[in-house]
Amino acid sequence: MGEVVLYGSVSVDGFVADAHDQPGPLFDWLTAGDVPLDDDGILTVSQSSHDYTRAYWDSIGVTIVGRRVFDMTDGWGGVPPSGVEHVVVVTHRHPPEGWDTTAPFHFVGSVADAVAKAQELAGDRVVEVSVGDVGGQVFAAGHVDEVRMDVVPVVLGTGKRFFGSVDALQLLEDPAVVQGERVLHVRYRVRR
Repeated sequence: MGEVVLYGSVSVDGFVADAHDQPGPLFDWLTAGDVPLDDDGILTVSQSSHDYTRAYWDSIGVTIVGRRVFDMTDGWGGVPPSGVEHVVVVTHRHPPEGWDTTAPFHFVGSVADAVAKAQELAGDRVVEVSVGDVGGQVFAAGHVDEVRMDVVPVVLGTGKRFFGSVDALQLLEDPAVVQGERVLHVRYRVRR
């Protein structure tokens, strides 16, 4: 079974978006270099960010998101982002009116169901969990094996927290760190 990884870009003060759900400069590192990260060449990063991020992205089989992220992205038009094969959406609502039911999106009612479905679909590949409230719930429930943060040198001051509103003490192992251009990539194994 694949590992479960909580992943996202974050400000130095722990926010993944401002109070209006806007990421501001949190994704600027994705265009701060000269090495293409995607096939379109739209994302260009430093060599160190490329090596770190591309290897991780290529390992992802399924991404878990909350309904808020799904709605904000319009469900990526029915095509999972970054080459991911499936997206599991945690929601208590039905898919949007007119949603293509053949799209590789799976709607479930709880984080436990989301993790179970994602692991079934991912096999031995990584299950990526989007940060924020749903990510914090998956983390608090003890399902996360690793936390990955792309720490961007900005202070947002307020907004949406990396771990959402989770209130759970959890020790992490010492970090592994890779420095890129305008970003610090940090990995923490969850202590068991």
